[in-house]
Amino acid sequence: MKVFKFGGASVKDAQAVINLKQIIETETGNRLLIVISAMDKTTNWLERVVEAFSANQAWKELLLKVFDFHRAQLELLVGKEQSSATESIDKIQHYAFTFLEQDENTDFDFVYDQIVSLGEILSTKIIAAYLEREGLDIKWADARKLVHTDNTYRDAKVNWEETETRIKEFWSSEKANFIVTQGFIGGGEHNRMTTLGREGSDFSAAIFAYCLSAESVTIWKDVPGMLNADPKHFSNTSLLENISYREAIELSYYGASVIHPKTIKPLENKHIPLYVKSFKEPTEPGSSINDNTSEDSKIPSYIFKTDQVLISISSRDFSFIVEEHISDIFKRFATHRLKIQTMQNSAISFSVSVANHPSQIKALIKELQKDYKVLYNDGLELLTIRHFNEQIVSELIKDREVMLEQKTRHTMRILMRGQKLL
Repeated sequence: MKVFKFGGASVKDAQAVINLKQIIETETGNRLLIVISAMDKTTNWLERVVEAFSANQAWKELLLKVFDFHRAQLELLVGKEQSSATESIDKIQHYAFTFLEQDENTDFDFVYDQIVSLGEILSTKIIAAYLEREGLDIKWADARKLVHTDNTYRDAKVNWEETETRIKEFWSSEKANFIVTQGFIGGGEHNRMTTLGREGSDFSAAIFAYCLSAESVTIWKDVPGMLNADPKHFSNTSLLENISYREAIELSYYGASVIHPKTIKPLENKHIPLYVKSFKEPTEPGSSINDNTSEDSKIPSYIFKTDQVLISISSRDFSFIVEEHISDIFKRFATHRLKIQTMQNSAISFSVSVANHPSQIKALIKELQKDYKVLYNDGLELLTIRHFNEQIVSELIKDREVMLEQKTRHTMRILMRGQKLL
């Protein structure tokens, strides 16, 4: 069997869903488990609903627009007649409004998971209904009953043993050629919905592939495969035709946006190849990620992050910053859920860069200032180069104010101010 994963752009509307059908129909002789994200920008819309609800602002109209959009896509795909998907959308809408109006738990992360996870339920109900209408041998599967997690809302941890048992039992009991299920979501304790972290649908595909020892995983994107740079920031990009699991982990760790960071490890553990292909050009080969390391260093890769903040922490009395201080600082960053991108220390200071999350950074700095002297610079940009050479680096940082620079044999990271067309 194989696992296919379709992201939001690949199922953004009715026409995209029709394209999905054409892609999966080419897989003859293989059972497919199809992991699907929320349609288009649904996750963003539902996040706005949760933010408005938490701020005691108007949210009902925003939520209604989400359901109106999905009803419109369903009608385009299956017509105006009532279907099981129509009933499902009605039930999901009733649940969402009832939950927000009546549930007493207003913790933001908890509310987020109960509402934002509905995007994947809606998309898969619609797509399964369409594929069934088109005569495909299809079964809808509820990932909340298969992917068992703890209750760490918005970043749930998978109970691998229980999850593997559930997925194997389901797969062996269902004989349909196509199983449609949700990415991004799982089920925690007390039947509460959980999510696996933003962009976690790739991870979902890896979970199912690992538990079923899949032949391969294919992630369908709006790009021709894994590129060595983001076309939004770099005018000339190259396709990475083949990279190793290790290289993919490095690139995703540094922020490459094509593959979710947690996706690679389960696949590497069972040597399951991962393919990244374009749903716009499905016959093109795309990129392969596997055990082969021979191609890793042939093409430099560039990862560009905007809106970064450099925070410099020093002792008040010019005493050394030692391990005890660094451990304390790390704990505080973890408490405020801020991921450190780069770090550098001197005798009396410790500097780190993070993505700009204003409310979290403000709270962190306020807390740090009780014990340390804290300075910060915002509006910075972080450039990471894998397999760099000095000439390329000189060209990229020309006329830029470099705030922090780190270099290893294979990777260079530069935090800088100012903008320049790369």
